[in-house]
Amino acid sequence: MTREASQGVQVTALHVVSAAGTIVQPLDFSVDAGKTLAVIGESGSGKSMTARALTGLLPRGVRALGEARIGDHTYSLAAPTPAGSWRNVRGRKAALLLQDPFTSLSYVLRCGDQIAHGVRARLAAEGVLPQRATVEAEVERRLDEVRLPADIARRYPSELSGGMRQRVAIAAALAAEPRLLIADEPTTALDASTQGEVLDLLRELQRAHHMSMILISHDLGIVEGRADEVLVMRAGEVVERGDIRGVLRNAQHPYTQQLIDANPSVNDVSPPAPAARSVLLAAQGLSKSFGDRPALTDATIEVAAGEVLGIVGESGSGKSTLARVIAGLEIPDAGTVTLAGRALPPGRRHRKPGEIQIVFQDPYSTLNPSFTIAQTLKEAINTSAERDRTPADLLQLVDLDPHLASRRPSQLSGGQRQRVAIARALAPNPQVLICDESVSALDVSVQAQILDLLARLRDELGLAMLFITHDLGVVARIANRVVVLRDGQIVERGTTEKVLRSPAHEYTKMLVAAAERDSITRGATTDVTTRLEEPHA
Repeated sequence: MTREASQGVQVTALHVVSAAGTIVQPLDFSVDAGKTLAVIGESGSGKSMTARALTGLLPRGVRALGEARIGDHTYSLAAPTPAGSWRNVRGRKAALLLQDPFTSLSYVLRCGDQIAHGVRARLAAEGVLPQRATVEAEVERRLDEVRLPADIARRYPSELSGGMRQRVAIAAALAAEPRLLIADEPTTALDASTQGEVLDLLRELQRAHHMSMILISHDLGIVEGRADEVLVMRAGEVVERGDIRGVLRNAQHPYTQQLIDANPSVNDVSPPAPAARSVLLAAQGLSKSFGDRPALTDATIEVAAGEVLGIVGESGSGKSTLARVIAGLEIPDAGTVTLAGRALPPGRRHRKPGEIQIVFQDPYSTLNPSFTIAQTLKEAINTSAERDRTPADLLQLVDLDPHLASRRPSQLSGGQRQRVAIARALAPNPQVLICDESVSALDVSVQAQILDLLARLRDELGLAMLFITHDLGVVARIANRVVVLRDGQIVERGTTEKVLRSPAHEYTKMLVAAAERDSITRGATTDVTTRLEEPHA
């Protein structure tokens, strides 16, 4: 056995079961010290269950079987002995870094205190009495290691950006010096450039500490170049494994190839058809501040019927503020919004449902969980001047089985819930549809299906569409033109092809370069509509 293998991770016959049956079929894998194993697959594939099985953090009623060895410590995944010895695994042996840093971090404790907890636990395990000065110096060193200044120790997670919070979560996870770091979708909620920075930081720290790392993701683009080997999972089974570049560039299993084809890429942009229609929606000189912080400054946009205008930028760029002002959910400090040449009043008062509707990122938070789908759609239909539509009509419009009308949101998949949210927005026959990060939380194949749906609805209904996103791969796939925001100001605009292939502003160049780095190298492609179909029932 090599030195890396003896210090690494070896998992044998891991499988996960519940009363309903087997969730993850038995599998073996190993990760040498200093190496990264990527586990990819969509929701329900079993990738997160596999990760949680290694740390004893499975949901109630779900249990794992098999054996794991981390370094020189071997334990049963069913129940480490002696009783309660998961404490011997978590922290020092394995640390779990989650998608949302607020899940890993307490919002009531200062960042330094949370990092110090791991430092003290490690020192105590080594038989060292933790001295305050020693702990504070170690916390400062850990913050410096994740490229954060020392004063972050005195701040609360809520005072930080998403990328900074995730860096604090990384510092806290590494404070106990684990031999295995499990990163479960660690950057899904982050912007493209921040996503790349955090992943590159993880790779650097993993090598510096000679750790094994398991990187779990549904995004193939971000794992290429940041992992050594890959497991592809579908419905609890490993369908393909091997060297990361070999698998992604020469996929053997149809499911792997389907995932690759569905992955949005900034390089997929194609010349858009010229817009022959006149401007439908125009926003002129919009500005909005919250307290003394300007969120939007003198923003002007136009969009025609049957056109998609992509609005891109990182968190805090002002893109969602622009959408909310146009939709009437925020009142601007200055500027006007006109629809078909008629000035719209600021705010929701005196607005009509058939003018502008908005679809948000998380349909679960915007759909009433106690309503059936039929009740939700009937409520939306009743706001319309035209009430001849039925819930069944709307469900068919978004390619859902009308029989789903009797279900509640919790009984639907994420993609189905987003289709319901789109159906509800279309109930009053709006002239403009605003999609605010409405596919960012979806798996790549479901995302592709929703983008195809929106493109079809744009053409069939003649919708003018504002598509707000931080994902340039998504913009390349659906938008005719693009507006780029930074710090509340529009810094570039133009056709999607021109902006993505020949960006003029330095900020746009940075965004495009970050997206290109994380765009997967493709083999043969297929039509999006032939990709993985989400079940309709």
